[in-house]
Amino acid sequence: MKRLLSGVLGLSVVASLLLSGCASTQLTSVWKDPAYQTSPKKVMVVGVAKKPVKRRIFEDEFVAQLKARGTDAIASYTVLSDKKQDDQEAIAVKVKELGADAVLITRLVSKKTIKVYVPGTPYMPPPYYGRWSDYYGYGYQNMYSPGYMAEEQFAVMETNLYDANKDALIWASTSETEISGSDQGRIREYIGIMVKNMGENHLLNK
Repeated sequence: MKRLLSGVLGLSVVASLLLSGCASTQLTSVWKDPAYQTSPKKVMVVGVAKKPVKRRIFEDEFVAQLKARGTDAIASYTVLSDKKQDDQEAIAVKVKELGADAVLITRLVSKKTIKVYVPGTPYMPPPYYGRWSDYYGYGYQNMYSPGYMAEEQFAVMETNLYDANKDALIWASTSETEISGSDQGRIREYIGIMVKNMGENHLLNK
């Protein structure tokens, strides 16, 4: 377990996802171990973040959604201090103590910015008919807002599910989340997409 955790906990988990918000999340890749034919009974959710409140929001939401699908889960912050949130040895000890058979970890892989073209839009000012000349010229007063280039930021995230007993990766996903919107909204959406896919891969009880 410690060997697997050491490869992912060195990077800030959910750091970029928690910067501002997400309007949308897109899964870009999903993998599941075909040999894993059961579903975890108890999952420890790990979300390493610089701000303790962000860690709690993320882990609580993931735990709530997993429990709603019939899978017991525990937020790591309830048993691990913020100073030990990325300590793989401490996590492994708590996983064993609590009888968790799986560990779920989300981490930031990278951030990227893309440029998109926003097309122009016509604009018609409200009419003014005070004089006949104003009325006559009104038909020629349509205005046009020109198109422009805009930048959109995305957080590239990885969410991995590990079998704690066999020290093996059983499910992994990579996704891109647009950074915009509210904290709660983007976290709920992101986690909802992860949980939905886990269910589709028969990793949840319902």
